[in-house]
Amino acid sequence: MRLDEIPVPGTPAAGAAREVAAAYCSPALLNHSVRSYLWGASYGTLNGIAYDAELLYVSALLHDIGLVKEFDSHTVPFEDAGGHVAWVLGAGAGWPAERRTRALEVIVRHMWDEVDPAQDPEGHLLEVATSLDISGRRPDAWPAELRAEVIARYPRLDLAAEFTACFEDQAARKPDTTAARAVRSGIAGRLAANPLEAHDPV
Repeated sequence: MRLDEIPVPGTPAAGAAREVAAAYCSPALLNHSVRSYLWGASYGTLNGIAYDAELLYVSALLHDIGLVKEFDSHTVPFEDAGGHVAWVLGAGAGWPAERRTRALEVIVRHMWDEVDPAQDPEGHLLEVATSLDISGRRPDAWPAELRAEVIARYPRLDLAAEFTACFEDQAARKPDTTAARAVRSGIAGRLAANPLEAHDPV
């Protein structure tokens, strides 16, 4: 499978999500969000998991928006804050309430240890994708050529340092959240040791 074979939805909601992410996320966080969609979509195709491309794309592009200062919440976990941004964007795009709620669920569940693909294929794919891109989990589940192509097109830049700082800040202010648990379980080390970092051409 090659990068150009991965379908990228061109709907108004998808375009709006990309515009919002590009406006508010750093270059490293934006590339991470795009890669998360590409990893998730390609994993779904490679493993016969049917998924809603628009829903996965919008969720992937906005899944970390709660880490940026404009949408950071001092009262809820960053993934909840990001889910609410997706809910509002979906309302603006004319999505029915049920579909907006699905985007919120997908974003919240990407921080779960595991998501059942039978119950939530998009949540499963985003969880698998972000586990690869952040923690380096199961890189061999994707073809080596695809991994290299995705990273060349959307380089990691300073993601490891930036993401570690974001999570440590979240943990300090919100010690009962999944971000705090990730810090306590060594996410900084996993980011630094992620095999994808070694192949970043930048």
